[in-house]
Amino acid sequence: MTGDGLIVVDKPGGMTSHDVVSRVRRLAKTRRVGHGGTLDPMATGVLVIGVNKATRLLTYVIGAEKSYAATIRLGQSTVTDDAEGEVVATASAGALTDDAIHAALGEQRGEIDQVPSAVSAIKVDGQRAYKRVRGGEEVALAARRVTISRLEVLGVRRLGDVVDVDIDVTCSSGTYIRAIARDVGATLRVGGHLTALRRTAVGGFTLAEARTLEQLEAVAPDVVNLPMAEAARRFLPTRDATADEARTLSHGGPLVAAGIAGPYAVLGPAGDLLAVVRERGDKAKPEIVLAAS
Repeated sequence: MTGDGLIVVDKPGGMTSHDVVSRVRRLAKTRRVGHGGTLDPMATGVLVIGVNKATRLLTYVIGAEKSYAATIRLGQSTVTDDAEGEVVATASAGALTDDAIHAALGEQRGEIDQVPSAVSAIKVDGQRAYKRVRGGEEVALAARRVTISRLEVLGVRRLGDVVDVDIDVTCSSGTYIRAIARDVGATLRVGGHLTALRRTAVGGFTLAEARTLEQLEAVAPDVVNLPMAEAARRFLPTRDATADEARTLSHGGPLVAAGIAGPYAVLGPAGDLLAVVRERGDKAKPEIVLAAS
């Protein structure tokens, strides 16, 4: 069985995030595998996978900022807001100016209230929204406050009645790039959907270190490329603990606060990851304990 840690996977198109988790379970020979933020089947790119104890770190990965390269097609709306769904409306986008396209995309920058795509994994009264939509229901989801810190236009390609716009986006967790495509299309009154989506980064994890499933297959079962302590250092502040502090933490006890904004990782004298803690008053209390007592 493989060890504890994270894997940065370059997810292929056509697979669900759960499909990737299932494949890694088989390769790593362990059931304890999870992912740090869903990618749609159409999407490719960075999917952070936790193995064994590192599955407990995924809650901190899920909230990280994310970056994407995407293509928006203006002139067609689909039921899913991406290329996987059937086209439900068309309008010629050929007359749109570059200035109008840039202005509509500009409205998506910063803090915005975004209505998630109806065909999404959000639960409505206990059932996934996409299941309700596919069952013929009309689903109205509440808007959510998200932050789009960067949205750059890389290119505008005119293809008759449709216009393809390549963009680069960095955004907060919970942002739907499909919804950006839908909303820009609505602003321009021609409709829009996503035709390509590649996640290029999750927090500090980038495509540069991502491995394909074929590459993981070649090294199985040693698929973990970021052991626990190294993984934690990548997305959390850290603090070193003495041997006495390590003993206290291993039993779930608090440390004296060190004035570090949390959550943060505590490393033992040997450099191993002991716990993730958060300070409240004069105590640093563990949120998760990873060291055996």
